[in-house]
Amino acid sequence: MPKTRKMLSDWQAPYIQSLMRLIETQSKETLANWTIDSCEAVILPLWERDYPDDWRPQKALKAAREWLSGTIKLPQAKKEILACHGAARDAEGNPVAQAAARAIGQSASTIHSARHCIGLAFYGALAVAYNQLGTAASWNEIEACAAAECVRIEAALRNIAVENERNPAKINWNC
Repeated sequence: MPKTRKMLSDWQAPYIQSLMRLIETQSKETLANWTIDSCEAVILPLWERDYPDDWRPQKALKAAREWLSGTIKLPQAKKEILACHGAARDAEGNPVAQAAARAIGQSASTIHSARHCIGLAFYGALAVAYNQLGTAASWNEIEACAAAECVRIEAALRNIAVENERNPAKINWNC
């Protein structure tokens, strides 16, 4: 069985570059809502299937929504997000759940830093690919499946994107 990877890592992949260009046109609020919605719809069920009694990812998404609505302060939200990252560490050995928790943690972290939204693609698409193909699939197969998921992820952002956004997030990708 091939060794599993924890994330996609090709910043130059066309599907990542296309997503990054779209991300750069949107506000942090739009990006946060997009990642949270995507995680709730697609990624969270992958976590819940194997860890139905571990609520840390759900709490991270809930805290991010509460911060966006102004009902909690950032330190409160960060506490829940850090706990979600802990859930990912605790899921070592379960590539689908671990990637799902990482995607959720990064997505929730978008409220703090807009560039964290790319974690939805790097971790979330990988979680979906491992879930669909299994960990015994070749990396080329996994990457092709993840690329297709990234296209779906981008389409979801495109559907809610604000045209001519007046306050796009200032993102330094550092890559």
